Amino acid sequence: MPFIPPVTKAFMLICVGLFCLFNLLPGGLGLTGLLALWPLNSGRFEVWQPVTYAFLHGDIWHLFFNMFGLWMFGSELETVWGGKRYAQLLLASALTGAAAQLVFTLVMGSFAPTVGASGALFGLLLSYGLLFPDRVIMPLFPPIPMKAKYFVAIFGAIELFMGITGGSGIAHFAHLGGMLGAWLMINYWRGGRRR
Repeated sequence: MPFIPPVTKAFMLICVGLFCLFNLLPGGLGLTGLLALWPLNSGRFEVWQPVTYAFLHGDIWHLFFNMFGLWMFGSELETVWGGKRYAQLLLASALTGAAAQLVFTLVMGSFAPTVGASGALFGLLLSYGLLFPDRVIMPLFPPIPMKAKYFVAIFGAIELFMGITGGSGIAHFAHLGGMLGAWLMINYWRGGRRR
């Protein structure tokens, strides 16, 4: 069994636990709608949703790929940074992912809720590419070995293209917002070292 550091493990357990709870119990206790990120103009937005949406997932594949990515990139980042700094980056990525999605849904007039740890995961992906740019990784899609910096650039470009062309039902701007949050946090930390 691969090593999973404590913050990554806790995040994964909460996500899996909530997925099981909401999908195995009748009606999911009615909490899914309360914890998902609803657009500002929907009348259902609550102040806690920019955090809680990151722990919910739409289906088993959404959960699997997010947890796989969290383990793949998050475990090493948490080991390098420590739990506190790693948790700060996860939170910053989730919050900026939520902010980007809220702006997008407001501009587009959408009333659909957002769920998933993808904003936080894309923040980890960007962080991994910045910290280990020449590390060769083997992504699931496409299964071609490539340097982390190219993988991040390709996925960022795909997300931007898909977000602009729209229509997929995936929160591409939440993913891009998560990357922005990680970039801002890392630059903040680097600026603090210069003082």
